Amino acid sequence: MARPQVAHWSRLRRLVLPVSRGAANVGLRALYVCQLLELKTRMKHERFRGRVRHRQRVNDPDGTRRNIIEVATKEFADKGYSGARVDEIAALTKTSKRMIYYYFGGKEGVYIAVLEAAYQRIRLIESGMDLAHQGPEQALRALVSFTFDYQNEHPEFVRLVMNENILNGAYLARSKAIQRLNVPVIDGLRDLLSRGQREGVFRRDIDPIDLHMSISALCFFNVANRATFSTIFKCDMASPGALLTRRSQVVETILSYVKR
Repeated sequence: MARPQVAHWSRLRRLVLPVSRGAANVGLRALYVCQLLELKTRMKHERFRGRVRHRQRVNDPDGTRRNIIEVATKEFADKGYSGARVDEIAALTKTSKRMIYYYFGGKEGVYIAVLEAAYQRIRLIESGMDLAHQGPEQALRALVSFTFDYQNEHPEFVRLVMNENILNGAYLARSKAIQRLNVPVIDGLRDLLSRGQREGVFRRDIDPIDLHMSISALCFFNVANRATFSTIFKCDMASPGALLTRRSQVVETILSYVKR
């Protein structure tokens, strides 16, 4: 099957050439030649742009993966694992369904990559907070405040965790990356508690995993139960004033639990 440009060129030759051959007017011949040259130049430009677009797609696999994960994050957060569809994800990305299978192997692979990216984002920010150079109490306040703010600003993370818990953590358990990503947060809390204990400001019977669970639970609730709690008790849990008050309460609750 002829390409559109080639077919158009052939039709132009058939239509114009007889006229130019039978015409004594040199202007018609010149017009014919100009039309052919213009079309040929345009075809070359189209082929060049096509090659550039192809190279951009081939040479940016990381960008393609990021685009797929970004779109898939919203789909899985909004619809859960069972409700999300690869066809819909492909339709909203800058790539194709075939490339999704090429990079991730299928729906399960995309979903696990989304979970890994979600945990990686929060852990990456935590690792850059430089808590080791802050006093124990100040560092703990900063960590709890960050956790509360992050989860309220990223409800998709909360929904992903909620959906994965509905699935009993089945897909999270298949990811070695997520296991590694969550080791530093516990190590950081252990170090923070040890410093506070050496300074005599923190209790000595606090387990870092228990502390992490308490921080997560208090911050998580404000997002996970916002719709039902707000409806039942006729309060706006998402208003700036409510968030500021609740954030302070969560921080003080954790500090009261940890301090001697």
